[in-house]
Amino acid sequence: MDQLFILLIILCALGSGAIGGVFFAFSNFVMPALARIAPAEGIHAMQAINLTVINRLFLGTFMGTGLVSLAAIIVALMRWDGLGSVCAVLGSATYVLGSIMVTMRGNVPLNNALMRITQADTLGEATWRSYVRDWTRWNHVRTTACFVAMVLFMLALVL
Repeated sequence: MDQLFILLIILCALGSGAIGGVFFAFSNFVMPALARIAPAEGIHAMQAINLTVINRLFLGTFMGTGLVSLAAIIVALMRWDGLGSVCAVLGSATYVLGSIMVTMRGNVPLNNALMRITQADTLGEATWRSYVRDWTRWNHVRTTACFVAMVLFMLALVL
């Protein structure tokens, strides 16, 4: 049981760190760069990104880390050892709620609305400006959640 716990926590730490890195890149330089170009170009670029991100490697890591996190909760509860288990459960919950749920409830609806824009008219420009602001705000939450989860997973291993 301890070896399974360790394996799950290592996978969770790696997955949350990798996904957090992707989100960090978007918050740090991708979205600011897209916000600097003409709205029509930014809209088209983000639409292309939103289509391209739906791939096995990204979704496998993103959703796979969520599934492994749920397994880690179960194993942590079964082998409860105090602080290490607490960190594992908190890390898992942080990843699932702060990364997956925020994505589904915050970022994906914004992406879907952006995909409906067919031309960058005045409405498209206004939508783009609010999209960049709101999407980036949610992305900051996801980034923070992933890195907090990663730290909690590392603490679970050490403790």
